[in-house]
Amino acid sequence: MARPAVPLSPCVCNTLRMATRVVTQLYDDALRPSGLRVTQFSMLAAIARLGLANLRQLEEALAIDQTTLTRSLALLERDGLAERVDGPDRRVKAMRLTARGRAALAAARPLWSRAQEQVLRELGTKGWADTRRRLTHLLEVGVRTRGSRRERARRPRRARRPG
Repeated sequence: MARPAVPLSPCVCNTLRMATRVVTQLYDDALRPSGLRVTQFSMLAAIARLGLANLRQLEEALAIDQTTLTRSLALLERDGLAERVDGPDRRVKAMRLTARGRAALAAARPLWSRAQEQVLRELGTKGWADTRRRLTHLLEVGVRTRGSRRERARRPRRARRPG
């Protein structure tokens, strides 16, 4: 007997978070033999893709806030998977994978691929293409909104004139 569908919230944010939690658990279960969680895998893959990545590049690549990124990178450093090094501009620190990080990523990739294939089978090629297009739009709106909020926060405030 099929399980009844989970009732979705009318709130876009809540529904996306529910789906994200379930999909994250699926990937975490698949990656368990590697010792990595999908969040760690994603960060290691981003660092590997960039080669040498400063915090700003990682924030943008992962669409993650600085506090969460800093905390997560500290855990990768603690576990010997990534290390902080001088970047091309010595004033800016960058992250790179250690040999242990490269090995962990290599071990996790086939496990990630299996989870990815499972999710794509469920969604179908056309379903995923449509979902990806819509999520890309939401992500762009969010990044644009976050960027304008940051810009407003940096502007000096004008003093109010007494009325």
